[in-house]
Amino acid sequence: MRLVIARCSVDYSGRLDAHLPEATRLIMVKADGCVAIHADGGAYKPLNWMNAPNTLVDNGDQWVVTNPKQETLTITLHEVLSDVSEELGDDPGLQKDGVEAHLQELLAASPHAIEVGLTLVRREYPTAIGPIDLVCRDESDTVVAVEVKRRGEIDGVEQLTRYIERLKLDSSLGDIRGVFVAQVVKPQAKVLAESRGFRWVEVDYDELRGMKPDELRLF
Repeated sequence: MRLVIARCSVDYSGRLDAHLPEATRLIMVKADGCVAIHADGGAYKPLNWMNAPNTLVDNGDQWVVTNPKQETLTITLHEVLSDVSEELGDDPGLQKDGVEAHLQELLAASPHAIEVGLTLVRREYPTAIGPIDLVCRDESDTVVAVEVKRRGEIDGVEQLTRYIERLKLDSSLGDIRGVFVAQVVKPQAKVLAESRGFRWVEVDYDELRGMKPDELRLF
């Protein structure tokens, strides 16, 4: 990536014409060829930009960026204050904190956070239509199928219903019940879960990471 801070003026020619008068700005040239001109403000949105693919011709005090549609971005450099290039390497992408897989891991490690006396039988319990997030047994040794979502909606309840139907085909498991778990369960999902005979549980992800089960909100 190349970062240039310069007093510059910018002219765009294409679907319409646009002009940025002379001012101090940040010019960002990414490895994929994307060029963006930023002011000191306005959060992340650039004042003007040219997405890749394009061709950048550096004429010293003037850069001309042209894309396949023959739109041009002409950057005239009046004074360069800083010019830095750095190889950033491959980016692994955004890893969201609190995704379903991590929430599932936390609950598998502490199933009592879902229900007192619950013990884990298996995580990702296989069925013909896909794995059930958690299969547990309660204090009375009843099999409990647990579907975990970040946001609990109707489709999650339907998914749990289908899983329980598959489990009931195995007579060796005995009685089976379902629990729908999410950080937030939508009102419609609560109604549907209760109509299907399932419990629903809302858990706090931050509290789970801190392992404070006494403060979990169980319903």
